[in-house]
Amino acid sequence: MLLLRALNSAPIWLVILGVVAALELYSVGLMLLSRKKLGPDRLKPNNEVAGFKFSVIGVLYAVLLAFVVIAVWQNYNNTEIAVRNEAKAVGDLTQLSYALPEPEGSAIRTSLADYANEVRQSEWATMATGLPSKTTGDALAHLTQAIFDLHADQIRDLALFQQSLHLLAAIQDNRNERLDSANGSVPPILWFVLIAGAIITLGYPAFFGTTNLVAQILMTATLAALVALTLLLALLLDFPFTGQVSVSSGAFDEALQQMPPHLKGHPPPETENSLP
Repeated sequence: MLLLRALNSAPIWLVILGVVAALELYSVGLMLLSRKKLGPDRLKPNNEVAGFKFSVIGVLYAVLLAFVVIAVWQNYNNTEIAVRNEAKAVGDLTQLSYALPEPEGSAIRTSLADYANEVRQSEWATMATGLPSKTTGDALAHLTQAIFDLHADQIRDLALFQQSLHLLAAIQDNRNERLDSANGSVPPILWFVLIAGAIITLGYPAFFGTTNLVAQILMTATLAALVALTLLLALLLDFPFTGQVSVSSGAFDEALQQMPPHLKGHPPPETENSLP
């Protein structure tokens, strides 16, 4: 997983060039080596039998690869939705705080600004490495305590308190989903199967022989490039907060724009107890 994250963190053009070149060299090089050692005449009898087996292997690998790409794409979209919902809950709770009694309402707005700033400035950077931010957890703990300090003495205040708890739960739930997705959704064993499947699939053209060497090289190179690009697509989408293809923090920028100017750059509060 560390290697996959490192690949995702590298410049995208360098990763594409490196992975495509590596698979091209492997597939085309193995095919040329096979022709040199055995000759096309000895390989031609394999075309019929090996061609049928290659089609089965190709279909199985294509289905698996397509399944993974769809899964990571859906997870990436769900992560974007979770980020927007979290930021929306921050904005909604900010507006609701103006209807709350003072000084609790001001304390909640201050805590919300602290939390949004910490998410944007601190946690977005730590999520690129798959880790949460302690200061963001502290800010969320401070926000939670600020809401729990509300005194719901009247029916109106009780309704506002319940809505505040609902929005707080939305913030916590969407943050948890955001942190969970930072480490990727494809398990290591599935990445192993994908890479091993690519090696097997791209090694199979070495068993075929044709009189037209240029055509065989082009077909093998095209297959290798297609597999490489599809694997890269799955890799780039699997870590939604790492690398150049990543979820934007723009939703939190918009949430901060709704807050009073003196709160937008408010420093994080000091807390003894934190909720990670």
